[in-house]
Amino acid sequence: MSRAIVFDLFGVIALTQTPAAKRRIEDLAGVAPDALWDAYWALRKPYDAGQSSADYWTAVADRLGVRFPAATIDALTAADLASWTNADPAMVSLIGELAGQGRRLGLLSNIIADLVPVFEERHRSWLAHFDALTYSCAIGVAKPDHRAFEIAAERLGVAPVDCLFIDDTEVNVVAAREVGMRAEVFRSVDQIRALTAA
Repeated sequence: MSRAIVFDLFGVIALTQTPAAKRRIEDLAGVAPDALWDAYWALRKPYDAGQSSADYWTAVADRLGVRFPAATIDALTAADLASWTNADPAMVSLIGELAGQGRRLGLLSNIIADLVPVFEERHRSWLAHFDALTYSCAIGVAKPDHRAFEIAAERLGVAPVDCLFIDDTEVNVVAAREVGMRAEVFRSVDQIRALTAA
């Protein structure tokens, strides 16, 4: 049994953006949706690693060949933050169960700086079950950079080989395995129960 379990946040415990939330961002941006989301994701890594929201949305606008006024950037930032604040109740329950069993739990998330206080305020109760919260924006590197996984293990006081890592993205799972972690692509709550069974 792994000494520590490290979870990705978005797409595993936290829910991804709903269609309605995405439409709100599209309406605010006022550009073709496909082009918007291409720019949104292509420029996300520096944002996850600590870039400011204003600089991120300015870069998105530059890539799209438009200009977002300051008020639009503020509205886009707020809508984007709101789109990433929901959690899966079944996974939250499982986290509580694992903590109750005395399991050592870590979180390793690619997350923007402005979202951290918003998410922590809303989900403080179950985030308290984690022994270490490792955020890309705070450490200056984002998954799948190997250093992100190493830092997550260090903060739990274990070696990477002693960790089970769960993420919904294959490239991150591959990178975790490359640093020595046992790693699996997230599929379901039942899958995690099986993986974490003694």
